[in-house]
This record gives sequence, C-alpha cells and structure tokens, in this order.
Amino acid sequence: MNSAANIALVVVVVVLVVARQFKARQLNADGRKMLVVPAVLAVLAFRNGGLIDPAHKDTAVALLVIGILVEVGMGFAWGFTTRIWRDGSGAVWYKGTRATAFAWTGMLLVRVAFYAVGAALGVAAGQGALLLSLAAVLLVRKAVVTWRARELGPSYGFTAAN
Repeated sequence: MNSAANIALVVVVVVLVVARQFKARQLNADGRKMLVVPAVLAVLAFRNGGLIDPAHKDTAVALLVIGILVEVGMGFAWGFTTRIWRDGSGAVWYKGTRATAFAWTGMLLVRVAFYAVGAALGVAAGQGALLLSLAAVLLVRKAVVTWRARELGPSYGFTAAN
C-alpha cells in the first residue's frame, strides 16, 4: 500500500471510530473482534516500513516508543471516558461522552506534537508510526471498555437513564 492509501485508511478508520463513539452501541461479547482493526493497522505499519528513519535510528526509535506509550495512555483515558451501562435485558452498552471528545482532541494534538518534534530533530515521518499508534490506541481503548463492562453488576431488570 502506498502512502496515499495509508493516509486514506487512517482517515477512514478515524472517521468511522469517532462517528461510532457518540452513538450508543451494544458491546460485542466476542473479544476476538476487538483485535481485527488494530491487527490490520499493525500489519500495514510493519509491512510498509517507514517506522524508523534509517538516518536517525536512535531518535526515531525513541520517538516511536514514547509515542506508542503515550498513545497507550491515551487509550486508557479514552476507555475510561466512555459511559458503560447494562440495559434491562442484561446487555452491555457503551457511548462516548464529552470527555471522550476531549480525549480524542488530546490524542490528535499529541500526535501532531510528535510529528513536530520529529521534524525539528530531522527525523523523517513515515505513516508506519501513525498506523502503529492508531492500532495501539484502538486496542487499549477496547480492552479497557471490555474490562470495565465485565465489572458491571447485574441490571436487576432496570434500564439505566441516559
């Protein structure tokens, strides 16, 4: 996949994920489904290369590792800003909140800041780091939401107020 296709893929994934965040959705009990999109993004990140600038290996690796760790932290924040509840039938639902929108804004600003730092240090920015970071944040967020859903008590037949 070329860089234009990678960018298009990232834009499509982000638009779909953001749009779906603010609609109430039933949580799927199949944990394997949460791996599909992050796995595809990670495979594309590694397959296409561009994760590490060969001219600045140490700096590029440091930026990549720090960037992914920050995105993992942002995934935790995003997962904890998501509202989770059980309906009367016991099904688990989730929906993004206003804090979720702030978490998304923060993630975007952090990613722009990493690109700016990399550019200031002369490190070439490849799409691989963006794809891998997006994979990490989506995986961590879904894991946090799933974990929080498991901690919910029974609904006792009452529907939670929205």
